[in-house]
Amino acid sequence: MEEIVAREVGAEGLAAMVAAFYRRMKTDDLIGPLYPPDDWEGAEKRLREFFQFRFLGHTDYIEDRGHPRLRMRHPFAIGTMHAKRWVELMEASMDECGTSPEARAVLSPFFEQVADFLKNRPY
Repeated sequence: MEEIVAREVGAEGLAAMVAAFYRRMKTDDLIGPLYPPDDWEGAEKRLREFFQFRFLGHTDYIEDRGHPRLRMRHPFAIGTMHAKRWVELMEASMDECGTSPEARAVLSPFFEQVADFLKNRPY
């Protein structure tokens, strides 16, 4: 299934999607404040490289950061409402970038899974 993302979206498309996501994050009143205000560029780079690793096999993320260890790298409180908003912002970013239905069929469940995995609070 990852080959659909590679073919339909590619590295540039994933980069555009992540950039669109972070434009939304900076003004989001719920999850925007969870991010360090002086590290937007770093956060965007890490997410872009994580997605490119996951879907395209690029090794930049692993070379720079090692194993993703997502829960360890997200120590702040993440509840159901935070996870839901993260997915909503990713979906809006896919809308903005014109992500194909075929690629969305792979990406959307992945985003849901990641958001659910990162929850560490019941709210």
